[in-house]
Amino acid sequence: MAREPGPAQPGDLVIDAHCHAGSGDGLSGPWDTAARLGGYLRRAAAAGISRTTLFAAFHSDYAVANEEVGRIVARSPGRFFGFAFVHAERDRGRIRPMVERTVRDFGFCGIKLHRHDAAITREVCQTARELSLPVLYDVMGEVWVADLLAGEYPDVNFILPHLGSFADDWRAQVAFTDQLVRHPNIYTDTSGVRRFDVLLDAVRRAGPGKVLFGSDGPWLHPGLELAKVRLLGLEPRDEQLILAGNFLRLARPAATRPANGPAAPRGAAAAPGR
Repeated sequence: MAREPGPAQPGDLVIDAHCHAGSGDGLSGPWDTAARLGGYLRRAAAAGISRTTLFAAFHSDYAVANEEVGRIVARSPGRFFGFAFVHAERDRGRIRPMVERTVRDFGFCGIKLHRHDAAITREVCQTARELSLPVLYDVMGEVWVADLLAGEYPDVNFILPHLGSFADDWRAQVAFTDQLVRHPNIYTDTSGVRRFDVLLDAVRRAGPGKVLFGSDGPWLHPGLELAKVRLLGLEPRDEQLILAGNFLRLARPAATRPANGPAAPRGAAAAPGR
Protein backbone atom coordinates (compact mmCIF):
# COMPACT_ATOMS: atom_id res chain seq x y z
CA MET A 1 0.00 0.00 0.00
CA ALA A 2 1.26 3.48 -0.85
CA ARG A 3 1.89 5.98 1.91
CA GLU A 4 2.02 9.73 2.14
CA PRO A 5 5.56 11.03 1.53
CA GLY A 6 7.43 12.22 4.58
CA PRO A 7 10.84 13.52 5.54
CA ALA A 8 13.88 11.28 5.62
CA GLN A 9 14.26 9.35 8.86
CA PRO A 10 17.52 9.18 10.82
CA GLY A 11 19.61 6.30 9.58
CA ASP A 12 18.04 6.21 6.10
CA LEU A 13 20.69 5.53 3.47
CA VAL A 14 20.34 7.56 0.28
CA ILE A 15 22.74 6.93 -2.61
CA ASP A 16 22.72 9.20 -5.63
CA ALA A 17 23.64 6.73 -8.37
CA HIS A 18 24.24 9.33 -11.11
CA CYS A 19 26.59 12.30 -10.73
CA HIS A 20 29.41 13.68 -12.85
CA ALA A 21 32.66 15.06 -11.45
CA GLY A 22 35.94 16.53 -12.60
CA SER A 23 37.11 18.50 -15.61
CA GLY A 24 36.13 18.09 -19.21
CA ASP A 25 38.39 19.39 -21.96
CA GLY A 26 35.79 20.92 -24.25
CA LEU A 27 33.79 24.12 -24.33
CA SER A 28 30.53 23.10 -25.97
CA GLY A 29 28.53 23.16 -22.73
CA PRO A 30 28.69 22.39 -19.01
CA TRP A 31 28.74 18.66 -19.78
CA ASP A 32 32.25 18.78 -21.29
CA THR A 33 33.67 21.81 -19.49
CA ALA A 34 33.57 21.13 -15.75
CA ALA A 35 31.52 19.18 -13.22
CA ARG A 36 32.32 20.98 -9.98
CA LEU A 37 31.00 19.35 -6.83
CA GLY A 38 30.98 22.23 -4.32
CA GLY A 39 27.38 23.31 -4.80
CA TYR A 40 26.22 19.75 -5.36
CA LEU A 41 27.68 18.55 -2.06
CA ARG A 42 26.01 21.32 -0.09
CA ARG A 43 22.66 20.58 -1.70
CA ALA A 44 23.07 16.83 -1.27
CA ALA A 45 23.88 17.21 2.41
CA ALA A 46 20.82 19.40 2.95
CA ALA A 47 18.67 16.79 1.20
CA GLY A 48 20.02 13.91 3.31
CA ILE A 49 21.94 12.18 0.51
CA SER A 50 24.54 9.96 2.16
CA ARG A 51 26.69 8.75 -0.72
CA THR A 52 27.14 9.49 -4.41
CA THR A 53 28.34 7.58 -7.45
CA LEU A 54 30.72 9.69 -9.54
CA PHE A 55 31.85 9.45 -13.14
CA ALA A 56 33.59 11.83 -15.46
CA ALA A 57 32.29 14.70 -17.53
CA PHE A 58 32.59 14.28 -21.30
CA HIS A 59 36.28 14.15 -22.21
CA SER A 60 38.52 13.40 -25.17
CA ASP A 61 40.58 10.96 -23.06
CA TYR A 62 38.61 9.03 -20.47
CA ALA A 63 41.75 7.43 -19.05
CA VAL A 64 42.76 10.92 -17.92
CA ALA A 65 39.26 11.81 -16.76
CA ASN A 66 38.89 8.57 -14.79
CA GLU A 67 42.15 9.35 -12.98
CA GLU A 68 40.74 12.66 -11.81
CA VAL A 69 37.52 11.07 -10.61
CA GLY A 70 39.55 8.31 -8.95
CA ARG A 71 41.48 10.86 -6.92
CA ILE A 72 38.21 12.44 -5.77
CA VAL A 73 36.85 9.05 -4.72
CA ALA A 74 40.12 8.11 -2.99
CA ARG A 75 40.01 11.26 -0.88
CA SER A 76 36.54 10.38 0.45
CA PRO A 77 35.99 6.62 0.02
CA GLY A 78 33.17 6.61 2.56
CA ARG A 79 31.32 9.29 0.62
CA PHE A 80 31.80 8.31 -3.03
CA PHE A 81 31.57 5.33 -5.35
CA GLY A 82 33.12 5.51 -8.82
CA PHE A 83 32.24 4.25 -12.30
CA ALA A 84 34.77 4.11 -15.14
CA PHE A 85 33.73 6.19 -18.15
CA VAL A 86 34.71 4.73 -21.54
CA HIS A 87 34.27 5.69 -25.18
CA ALA A 88 33.20 2.52 -26.96
CA GLU A 89 34.93 3.41 -30.25
CA ARG A 90 37.88 5.60 -29.30
CA ASP A 91 38.88 3.24 -26.49
CA ARG A 92 38.41 0.12 -28.60
CA GLY A 93 41.00 -2.52 -27.74
CA ARG A 94 41.85 -1.06 -24.34
CA ILE A 95 38.52 -1.01 -22.52
CA ARG A 96 39.22 -3.94 -20.22
CA PRO A 97 42.61 -2.67 -19.00
CA MET A 98 41.18 0.84 -18.59
CA VAL A 99 38.31 -0.40 -16.48
CA GLU A 100 40.37 -2.98 -14.61
CA ARG A 101 42.82 -0.30 -13.53
CA THR A 102 40.06 1.84 -12.03
CA VAL A 103 38.71 -1.17 -10.11
CA ARG A 104 42.18 -2.10 -8.85
CA ASP A 105 43.47 1.36 -8.01
CA PHE A 106 40.31 3.23 -6.99
CA GLY A 107 37.74 0.56 -6.16
CA PHE A 108 35.40 1.61 -8.98
CA CYS A 109 32.31 -0.58 -9.19
CA GLY A 110 30.75 0.01 -12.62
CA ILE A 111 31.14 1.18 -16.22
CA LYS A 112 29.61 4.32 -17.71
CA LEU A 113 29.25 5.20 -21.39
CA HIS A 114 27.09 7.49 -23.48
CA ARG A 115 25.50 7.13 -26.90
CA HIS A 116 26.58 10.72 -27.65
CA ASP A 117 30.13 9.33 -27.82
CA ALA A 118 29.41 6.01 -29.53
CA ALA A 119 27.08 3.03 -29.42
CA ILE A 120 27.78 0.32 -26.88
CA THR A 121 29.93 -2.58 -28.14
CA ARG A 122 30.49 -6.22 -27.29
CA GLU A 123 33.89 -5.27 -25.91
CA VAL A 124 32.22 -3.13 -23.24
CA CYS A 125 29.69 -5.83 -22.41
CA GLN A 126 32.31 -8.56 -22.26
CA THR A 127 34.46 -6.46 -19.94
CA ALA A 128 31.47 -5.95 -17.67
CA ARG A 129 30.75 -9.68 -17.72
CA GLU A 130 34.33 -10.69 -16.91
CA LEU A 131 34.71 -8.13 -14.10
CA SER A 132 31.17 -8.56 -12.72
CA LEU A 133 30.34 -4.88 -13.15
CA PRO A 134 27.05 -3.13 -13.94
CA VAL A 135 26.92 -0.91 -17.01
CA LEU A 136 25.25 2.50 -16.98
CA TYR A 137 24.58 3.35 -20.62
CA ASP A 138 22.74 6.51 -21.68
CA VAL A 139 20.96 5.38 -24.84
CA MET A 140 19.59 8.83 -25.78
CA GLY A 141 16.17 7.41 -26.60
CA GLU A 142 17.42 4.36 -28.51
CA VAL A 143 15.62 2.07 -26.10
CA TRP A 144 15.37 -0.79 -28.58
CA VAL A 145 18.93 -1.72 -27.66
CA ALA A 146 17.70 -2.96 -24.28
CA ASP A 147 16.22 -6.03 -25.97
CA LEU A 148 19.56 -6.84 -27.61
CA LEU A 149 21.57 -6.27 -24.44
CA ALA A 150 19.23 -8.37 -22.33
CA GLY A 151 19.27 -11.21 -24.82
CA GLU A 152 22.99 -11.30 -25.56
CA TYR A 153 24.26 -10.60 -22.04
CA PRO A 154 21.69 -11.95 -19.57
CA ASP A 155 24.36 -12.17 -16.85
CA VAL A 156 25.26 -8.45 -17.07
CA ASN A 157 23.16 -5.79 -15.39
CA PHE A 158 22.45 -2.69 -17.49
CA ILE A 159 21.20 0.62 -16.11
CA LEU A 160 19.65 2.79 -18.84
CA PRO A 161 19.27 6.14 -17.07
CA HIS A 162 16.58 8.81 -17.43
CA LEU A 163 14.00 6.09 -18.09
CA GLY A 164 15.65 5.84 -21.50
CA SER A 165 15.57 9.52 -22.53
CA PHE A 166 16.98 12.65 -20.92
CA ALA A 167 15.45 14.60 -23.80
CA ASP A 168 11.92 14.00 -22.43
CA ASP A 169 10.93 11.65 -25.25
CA TRP A 170 7.90 10.20 -23.52
CA ARG A 171 7.31 7.72 -26.34
CA ALA A 172 10.74 6.20 -25.69
CA GLN A 173 10.13 6.22 -21.93
CA VAL A 174 6.77 4.47 -22.25
CA ALA A 175 8.25 1.86 -24.59
CA PHE A 176 11.19 1.37 -22.25
CA THR A 177 8.87 0.66 -19.34
CA ASP A 178 7.75 -2.48 -21.13
CA GLN A 179 11.39 -3.56 -21.40
CA LEU A 180 11.93 -2.92 -17.69
CA VAL A 181 9.05 -5.27 -16.98
CA ARG A 182 10.23 -8.00 -19.34
CA HIS A 183 14.00 -8.13 -18.75
CA PRO A 184 15.38 -8.99 -15.30
CA ASN A 185 18.80 -7.45 -16.02
CA ILE A 186 17.57 -4.08 -17.33
CA TYR A 187 17.29 -1.21 -14.84
CA THR A 188 16.81 2.54 -14.95
CA ASP A 189 17.34 5.61 -12.80
CA THR A 190 15.15 8.58 -11.96
CA SER A 191 17.52 11.35 -13.04
CA GLY A 192 16.04 14.02 -15.27
CA VAL A 193 12.67 12.31 -15.69
CA ARG A 194 10.25 15.21 -16.03
CA ARG A 195 6.86 13.52 -16.43
CA PHE A 196 5.97 12.25 -12.98
CA ASP A 197 3.16 9.95 -14.10
CA VAL A 198 5.50 8.17 -16.52
CA LEU A 199 7.93 7.52 -13.68
CA LEU A 200 5.11 6.42 -11.39
CA ASP A 201 3.83 3.99 -14.01
CA ALA A 202 7.31 2.52 -14.48
CA VAL A 203 7.71 1.91 -10.75
CA ARG A 204 4.24 0.39 -10.44
CA ARG A 205 4.62 -1.91 -13.43
CA ALA A 206 8.28 -2.93 -13.23
CA GLY A 207 8.52 -2.74 -9.44
CA PRO A 208 10.73 -0.62 -7.18
CA GLY A 209 13.49 -3.21 -7.55
CA LYS A 210 14.16 -2.02 -11.10
CA VAL A 211 14.70 1.69 -10.42
CA LEU A 212 17.63 3.58 -8.87
CA PHE A 213 17.64 7.12 -7.52
CA GLY A 214 19.93 9.41 -9.50
CA SER A 215 20.22 13.17 -9.87
CA ASP A 216 22.50 13.78 -12.88
CA GLY A 217 24.38 16.18 -10.65
CA PRO A 218 26.08 18.48 -10.32
CA TRP A 219 23.93 20.21 -12.94
CA LEU A 220 20.53 19.08 -11.65
CA HIS A 221 19.59 19.78 -8.03
CA PRO A 222 19.85 16.52 -6.05
CA GLY A 223 17.19 17.61 -3.57
CA LEU A 224 14.70 18.27 -6.34
CA GLU A 225 15.45 14.92 -7.96
CA LEU A 226 15.13 13.15 -4.61
CA ALA A 227 11.75 14.77 -4.01
CA LYS A 228 10.35 12.87 -7.01
CA VAL A 229 11.16 9.58 -5.30
CA ARG A 230 9.67 10.71 -2.00
CA LEU A 231 6.50 11.82 -3.79
CA LEU A 232 5.95 8.36 -5.25
CA GLY A 233 4.46 7.54 -1.86
CA LEU A 234 6.00 4.09 -1.61
CA GLU A 235 6.16 1.87 1.43
CA PRO A 236 9.43 2.46 3.32
CA ARG A 237 10.93 -0.86 2.21
CA ASP A 238 10.18 -0.18 -1.45
CA GLU A 239 11.42 3.40 -1.26
CA GLN A 240 14.67 2.19 0.29
CA LEU A 241 15.23 -0.13 -2.66
CA ILE A 242 15.20 2.86 -5.00
CA LEU A 243 17.21 5.10 -2.70
CA ALA A 244 20.02 2.65 -1.94
CA GLY A 245 19.23 -1.05 -1.96
CA ASN A 246 19.17 -1.59 -5.72
CA PHE A 247 22.45 0.21 -6.27
CA LEU A 248 24.19 -1.73 -3.50
CA ARG A 249 22.92 -5.02 -4.91
CA LEU A 250 24.14 -4.22 -8.42
CA ALA A 251 27.49 -2.73 -7.42
CA ARG A 252 28.32 -5.11 -4.57
CA PRO A 253 30.28 -7.73 -6.59
CA ALA A 254 32.93 -5.10 -7.33
CA ALA A 255 32.46 -2.76 -4.39
CA THR A 256 33.01 -5.42 -1.75
CA ARG A 257 36.10 -7.13 -3.12
CA PRO A 258 39.57 -5.80 -2.28
CA ALA A 259 40.83 -3.12 -4.64
CA ASN A 260 43.62 -5.43 -5.82
CA GLY A 261 41.58 -8.66 -5.66
CA PRO A 262 40.16 -10.85 -8.42
CA ALA A 263 36.82 -10.32 -10.05
CA ALA A 264 33.83 -12.03 -8.51
CA PRO A 265 32.67 -15.24 -10.22
CA ARG A 266 30.43 -14.79 -13.21
CA GLY A 267 26.78 -15.36 -12.38
CA ALA A 268 23.23 -14.62 -13.34
CA ALA A 269 21.91 -11.12 -13.00
CA ALA A 270 20.31 -10.29 -9.67
CA ALA A 271 16.57 -10.83 -9.55
CA PRO A 272 14.64 -7.60 -9.16
CA GLY A 273 13.05 -6.78 -5.83
CA ARG A 274 9.47 -5.73 -5.46
